[in-house]
Amino acid sequence: MTEPAAAKPRAWQPLTPRGVAGFAYASWGRLVLVQFIFALLAAATVVWFLRSDWFPTVRQAIQNLPELGEMQSGKLNWHDSSPVLLAEGHFLAFNVDTNHSGALRSPAQIQVEFGRDDIRFYSLAGYREWPYQPEWNFGFNRTAVAPWWGAWEPPILWIALGGMMAWCFASWTLLATIYFFPAWLGGFFANRELNPWQSWKLAGAALMPGALLMIAAIFLYGFGVLDLVQLATAASVHIIVGWIYTVLSVRAAPKLSSHAAGENNPFAGKEACEK
Repeated sequence: MTEPAAAKPRAWQPLTPRGVAGFAYASWGRLVLVQFIFALLAAATVVWFLRSDWFPTVRQAIQNLPELGEMQSGKLNWHDSSPVLLAEGHFLAFNVDTNHSGALRSPAQIQVEFGRDDIRFYSLAGYREWPYQPEWNFGFNRTAVAPWWGAWEPPILWIALGGMMAWCFASWTLLATIYFFPAWLGGFFANRELNPWQSWKLAGAALMPGALLMIAAIFLYGFGVLDLVQLATAASVHIIVGWIYTVLSVRAAPKLSSHAAGENNPFAGKEACEK
């Protein structure tokens, strides 16, 4: 006697294993819609963080630039004292030290230091240098930089919004493509009703709980609840959450009927087909 097929879970929220499993049987458009909502939320959180925690320090640094100063042929001509602190916040600091003497170190999590020939970015991981380009010729002073930043600040936020959303979709597509085969293989041996395409959609939905964790981590980081090390830890954990939800969601998928399981699984034996 053939067992009735188990009811398929409904796809309306990807926050529980059963909810994630429902997206395996939903349309691709429904999965994209949910991913769009999560991507928009992630991008909006990043924009909020930039606008609230980084950009005020950038504006303060620009206002503290002197009246004279320019970049000529990839060299910074600085007419004021050095080293000098331009602005400092909890997350970001700007200073000018033409010789990179190391005399000025900020407790900010990221310090941007302008030297004569290059710019350095200091953080807990050390520092990275970025040489000025030989073709750079522009004013490095308050009069020249302030109008430029005023014109570009809104477009930068829009670019950050679009770029973050594009990054989310690209990374989710790549990860779902990597995860779907183990998910399908696990479902095959567990006699779950999952074909490769359904496994890919399930894997794509299983990434959403980890994304929500990362969104919360950025939000808490912006309020100073988490530090940079804890944010990096959350970035690692949110990947692991995707693995866990993929495994649990495969287990939450409906089982094949005994007859179908015997036909599809060569390890099931004749008994499964005859029941």
